[in-house]
Amino acid sequence: MADLIDLVYTTAGGVVGAVATTYLSRNHERRHLRAEVQQRLQRVAAVRAGVRDIASRRAGNGRRARYAAGRRLLVSERFGLSVLLEDGTDAERALREALDGLVVSALSAGVPRRVLDFAGGGEEQALQCEVLRLVDLHLGHPLDEADLDALTTACDDYREATTQLLLQALWHPWRSRLRTRARLRALRAQVTALHRRQQAAVAVLSGPEHTLALDPRQA
Repeated sequence: MADLIDLVYTTAGGVVGAVATTYLSRNHERRHLRAEVQQRLQRVAAVRAGVRDIASRRAGNGRRARYAAGRRLLVSERFGLSVLLEDGTDAERALREALDGLVVSALSAGVPRRVLDFAGGGEEQALQCEVLRLVDLHLGHPLDEADLDALTTACDDYREATTQLLLQALWHPWRSRLRTRARLRALRAQVTALHRRQQAAVAVLSGPEHTLALDPRQA
């Protein structure tokens, strides 16, 4: 009987130990995956913070003339621009690469794809607003200062909202699911209003006299 009791306790202890080991292992893995997502977010932010200039793709040569094929921001495509980092490399390509890394790590951490789509869109919108600001600077500030400030604030607010959505899904997945649908509806309305502001800015900046000023060959 004593041997049977010892066997029961030994078996139960083994089961509990195995469960505890599995739990701790998975918990460690989750922490690692979440830390990786945080690092990827920092890399995306570093790209956005590193934007320093714009240049006409038609006027550049060598390193400044090379740009990545594929989807570009609407503003840079509209004006035929390359967006440059401090070292002269293409900021849009760098952002796409950083976002690709973020998507891979966040999906591994269990973040829903639709949340990632909004988070990536928020970063693209923030870069697009930065391009508009640089175009306005190069053209001598044709945009109304109050309108530009409102556009910048709207971009910052949208990027922050999409980032918070991602972080909530990352750190509090069960709690965030209850509010995700409502938050996505709010973000869709927010980005629609942001698009209207961007289009209004593009309409001002794309006047014939301003378009000519962007081309150094006709300056």
